[in-house]
This record gives sequence, structure tokens and C-alpha cells, in this order.
Amino acid sequence: MDFSELVTKRRSSRVFSSRSLGKEILESIVNAGRFAATARNVQPWEFVVITKKDTLEKISAFAENGRFIASAAAGIAVFCKETKYYLEDGCAATENILLAATSYGVGSCWIAGDKKPYAQQVNQLLHASSELKLISLIALGYPEQKDALPQVPKRPLEGLIHWERFGV
Repeated sequence: MDFSELVTKRRSSRVFSSRSLGKEILESIVNAGRFAATARNVQPWEFVVITKKDTLEKISAFAENGRFIASAAAGIAVFCKETKYYLEDGCAATENILLAATSYGVGSCWIAGDKKPYAQQVNQLLHASSELKLISLIALGYPEQKDALPQVPKRPLEGLIHWERFGV
């Protein structure tokens, strides 16, 4: 699938089948995060791949809006060292991971991490250094019904693109 198709097909999945994800696919997905844009080439990220159900269930208990991670085949916790642009860098890595998952037919959903009340609990659970900030949690798995993912309406390009300045 070409890039334009990949971007337009990506959807957030919150219901996953019981099918597991192979280590090679997970490594390839994380590798895409490693190649994200990064300010000043700092590359502040660290990634924790979680496949143990009990750990995913504990995380789901912390993350009120991410309860569905308990049913995911895997999760990825994206951490960054606190640098000037840690949040931007970590978000770029997260988006690359979401797109890579889509390229494999794997469903994904971004769960916020930075500044959330559960971030410290996730750090402790995953034995992350206190120098690391939780940027995001990503639920991964094959969608329960791949063809049933809704086509979420997007704002039309004409209504949000501006040439040279606003109001022209």
C-alpha cells in the first residue's frame, strides 16, 4: 500500500481478536518509531513492548480511557528522556508506530501518557528510570472485525488549508 493509502486507512482500533503478534512484526513496528523525526537528532526515546496479559491488565486499570489495552495482543509504552523537545519527539515516534502497525494490518490506538495521573504508576510497573517521561501507550492487535472499522469523517481539506495567510 502506498503512503497516501496507508495514512487514510489508519484507524483507532479498540476491539481486538485473540490472535497474537509475532516478535518480528513487533520489532519492525518499534523500528519505525526509532526512525521518527527528532529535534537536533537527540533521539530521546525508549520503547517497552508489553505482551504479558497481566501487565496489560494492570495498565488498563490505571488508564481510565485506555481500558481496552487489556484485550490487546501487545502494547508499546513510548518513553522519552526529558529534553527540550521530548514531547514532540515522542509523539513523532508514536505516529510512526501507528502507521507501521497499519501497514501490517495491525490495529492500534494511542493512549495518552504525558502529564496523565497514571504516568508514574506505569513508569513504576515497567521499571522505567525516573529520568524518563511516559509519552504514550499504544494498544496493538488484529482488529476483531477489520472491515467493520468505521470511516470516521474528516474535515474537508478546503475548510482547513490556508495559502500564505488566514482569510485570503
